[in-house]
Amino acid sequence: MEGNSIAVVVKDLVKRFGSITAVDGVSFEVNKGEIFGLIGPNGAGKTTTLRVIATLLLPTGGEVKVFGFDVVKDSDKVRTIMSYLAEEAGTYKNLSGREYLYIVAKIYFESEGAVLKAVEEAIKLSGLGNRIDDKMKTYSKGMKRRIQTARVLMTKPRLVILDEPTAGLDVFHAQYIRSIIKKYSENGGTVILSSHNMLEVEHLCSRIALMHQGHIVMHGEPQEIKNRLGASNLEEAFIKVVAS
Repeated sequence: MEGNSIAVVVKDLVKRFGSITAVDGVSFEVNKGEIFGLIGPNGAGKTTTLRVIATLLLPTGGEVKVFGFDVVKDSDKVRTIMSYLAEEAGTYKNLSGREYLYIVAKIYFESEGAVLKAVEEAIKLSGLGNRIDDKMKTYSKGMKRRIQTARVLMTKPRLVILDEPTAGLDVFHAQYIRSIIKKYSENGGTVILSSHNMLEVEHLCSRIALMHQGHIVMHGEPQEIKNRLGASNLEEAFIKVVAS
């Protein structure tokens, strides 16, 4: 049984697609209330790992538990306590931001009062102001990402999984998304995020795992990893560990 401070346990995780092994014996733990980062280049296995944790893919081998629930045997329970935001998550172009949030909230909340409260909280989180009533087809990529981030947080899940949450965003929108993530964690929420932007997660994550070709090649606190490798930043650290 996991300790009370552990939110997610990934043990010897393997995921194959035919003859291709995307994730090969990955193990790590995520503490409650922390922001944990999976970092590495495209194709490292980050997204596949996140999708297994989110119950969207069945593991080929190994074990994954979320707050004590097995992602295979207890998948329904896991889905009630977590939210997942895919890198390619889209929006409905002919709906306004408010309409979209309302439709999503209706799925999660029974009473109209609870729905409206969740929507208002999500609108505040998004920071879109009056633009919330505009059609989402008029939104920039950054605005769409804001509405999607607010959507995954408005149900107050115990675990949030974010796949490349700021990929392709300008500095303004990326910084806003980071601030939302950080505040959610400070209020007790647990976050796992993937990114190939190692400088970003260096400042956002309390602990990280460096992934390469389906393996975790090193994990720990960002400063600890840099010190161990004599690197000035995580990008440099990653290059050193992969080349060694």
